[in-house]
Amino acid sequence: PIAALILCTMTAVTLWASNETKITVVVKTLAGRPLDRAEVILRWKANAKHPRASFGRNIRTQFESRSNQDGTVTFPGVPQGSIQIQVNAKGYQTFGQVFDIDEDEKTLEIKLNPPQQQYTSH
Repeated sequence: PIAALILCTMTAVTLWASNETKITVVVKTLAGRPLDRAEVILRWKANAKHPRASFGRNIRTQFESRSNQDGTVTFPGVPQGSIQIQVNAKGYQTFGQVFDIDEDEKTLEIKLNPPQQQYTSH
């Protein structure tokens, strides 16, 4: 009986952990140079394949960090599903897009555009 209980607990933990993913975001300029200190925000959104009910109550739905010198930031333990990624860096246009992520690990390369020229009507 105890062995069966331990096996059931291990199976439940494995199934729960398989609904999470490790997301690595690499932020670069259009020329391919890494951007450090870029603010990267991830927001998890439930979808049909990964409904909120499949995760625990205390699920974390937002993650924030800054990229390192290589332009890289890694977020372990992100729930799988629709992930909205927003990237802000001084001197560049803000990036925002939703990705459907079902893998255990995913690397996303994001290239930021320089700011657009502003026009005035005066």
